[in-house]
Amino acid sequence: MTESATSESGVVLGIDLGTTNSLAAVMTPSGPKVLRDRDGQALVPSVVTFVETGELVGAEARAAAIDFPERTVYSIKRLIGRAGTEVDDEAGRLPYPVRRGERDLARVEIDGRQYSPEEISARVLRKVRSLAEAAVSAPIRGVVVTVPAYFDDAQRQATKDAAELAGLRCLRIVNEPTAASLAYGISGKRDGTVLVYDLGGGTFDVSVLKIEGGVFRVLATDGDTHLGGDDFDRLLSDRILGVLRERLGEETALAPHVMHAVRGSAEGLKIQLSSEPAASLAIEIAGASVELSVTRAELEADIEPLVQQTLDCCRRAMQDAELTFDQLDEVVLVGGSTRTPLVRSRIEELTGRPPHTEVDPDLAVALGAAIQADILAGGNREVLLLDVIPLSLGLETMGGVVSKLILRNSTIPTSVTEEFSTQVDHQTGVDINIYQGEREKIDDCRKLGSFRLSGIPPAPAGYPRVAVTFLVDADGVLRVTARETRTGQQASIQVVPSFGLTREEVRRMMMESIEHAAEDMAEREDVELRNKAEAMVRGTAAAMELGDLPPDQVYPVKKALRAVEKSLADDPASLRATVEQLSKATAHIADDVISSAVRKSLTESEE
Repeated sequence: MTESATSESGVVLGIDLGTTNSLAAVMTPSGPKVLRDRDGQALVPSVVTFVETGELVGAEARAAAIDFPERTVYSIKRLIGRAGTEVDDEAGRLPYPVRRGERDLARVEIDGRQYSPEEISARVLRKVRSLAEAAVSAPIRGVVVTVPAYFDDAQRQATKDAAELAGLRCLRIVNEPTAASLAYGISGKRDGTVLVYDLGGGTFDVSVLKIEGGVFRVLATDGDTHLGGDDFDRLLSDRILGVLRERLGEETALAPHVMHAVRGSAEGLKIQLSSEPAASLAIEIAGASVELSVTRAELEADIEPLVQQTLDCCRRAMQDAELTFDQLDEVVLVGGSTRTPLVRSRIEELTGRPPHTEVDPDLAVALGAAIQADILAGGNREVLLLDVIPLSLGLETMGGVVSKLILRNSTIPTSVTEEFSTQVDHQTGVDINIYQGEREKIDDCRKLGSFRLSGIPPAPAGYPRVAVTFLVDADGVLRVTARETRTGQQASIQVVPSFGLTREEVRRMMMESIEHAAEDMAEREDVELRNKAEAMVRGTAAAMELGDLPPDQVYPVKKALRAVEKSLADDPASLRATVEQLSKATAHIADDVISSAVRKSLTESEE
């Protein structure tokens, strides 16, 4: 084990907290190594069963699920950081009860007590920690935990909270495809452009990376945090339940213990169909024997729309990276669900090259997380990981439009500063409203937070200069700072929303930004034109009051001013024409007049 992976204070781990299974890995002198228990098992089922004597976690919980279906919690990753209203459909297919708890967040209820998804995940992480400590015979100093690339702010924060609840210091949250690319990078491959296709039990991600000289730079990412092998199982379960309803009736077929048995049988069928053209199933339930045969062709027909969704994500990621598929050097498959033959054949058909599968798809993410953990602990300094932000970040400007400061797929960590000003004369404070999304109007984006910058010296509209800085750190945490440049007055906020964007919102934002691009841009131009017109009216009116306008210019300027004021209620074309007329009428005198108006206004405000 390298000095970076272990020290007097303990070991630094990489952990893949998965929907179906979780595991840990650590860096050794020969490379990253997955940690196993005494029986040689690396995978800890992400399952928790609540029994009278306490709790069972991992393989024991999975085994007990048949006897305690309503007390056995699995696929909790699909609920973490999400509101109860967002998981209603999912909850209806789970044998354990899911409620809406505090702040409408999803909660699991067992014996009248509500557990947050973070609490359930922490129990799984504690099991992983226990296995790791036994394997390395040392305490755990810190961890790097992986998440789907399209996890939003709330889901990432909830994952970090789960690690803290498990007694683990989370050093970094890393995107799963990016972690997998690190595992790929240490397996003898050359520099190049890589597409990482990660289909797990509950989530799908795709990342396009450029690997060059030890630098892993993410060019683009896309995905679906609610699509995975569990959905393949659900489609097979629906087939089985259809037969059971006919034989046993609706009430018996939907009993929790029956649904659990069906889910396990469906997973077994799926695995068998990955290597066989057909599979049969016989179930004994409520004294009745039910037999069912399914062919691989039938399964593939059922899951084809889901696989197509993943391919659509791949196309969008490549478009965002401004690449074509023939420019790829490698395609890497990650996640247990990539063992499905249809997935492998369709991704090869899409990319035009056979995907690499030599790194175990169940282990690749944890191995990459271990490499990143070693880097953070001061070990390997020859590798640099540059991730991206999935959705644009910006602030509200006059007229209800969003000024984007950090664009989608920007490399993080990153910092952007832009200057803004006031819209009202003698304004002494500004509200900074922060939004996330791809549309132009605030109504079509998600508000993340807000704060107020006060103490701005009163001055004419447009004169104060407010520098707004958006800083996104390596964990994807956003901090926004506003500073009035003349006085140094400053205010800031770290944006940690109660819960963030849902899968549907991410997909909707992405698609609507494409569908409404021309419409949005036209609306934005109209708003900016109106803002400009109103500013010109205020400035010209102030100049007229000061009497600084040459006598021969008074009439044409007044005429142009009245035309703009009248056109403010008209269509954009009329307003644009009158603005141009006013601009021409005041062009050669504007600088002197405005400067004089500003000087006089400042003198008055100081008095």
